[in-house]
Amino acid sequence: MAETQKNNPLHGITLEKIVTDLQLHYGWNKLGSLINIDCFNNNQSIKSSLNFLRRMPWARKKVEDLYLDTFHK
Repeated sequence: MAETQKNNPLHGITLEKIVTDLQLHYGWNKLGSLINIDCFNNNQSIKSSLNFLRRMPWARKKVEDLYLDTFHK
């Protein structure tokens, strides 16, 4: 299993940390304009974002990609 995660830059980073770091860096309004999903635009909380992102793999992928683009250059 360690071999499959060796080159994964998100290995060991929780979804909660990803959302929290992005929210602190961009704020909810900018985050909602970068990724247009309801939990960033209307129901702005870490908890609602985590619930949504855990159910919607397409949205989680967008958030993870933004995190990598922002913090892992």
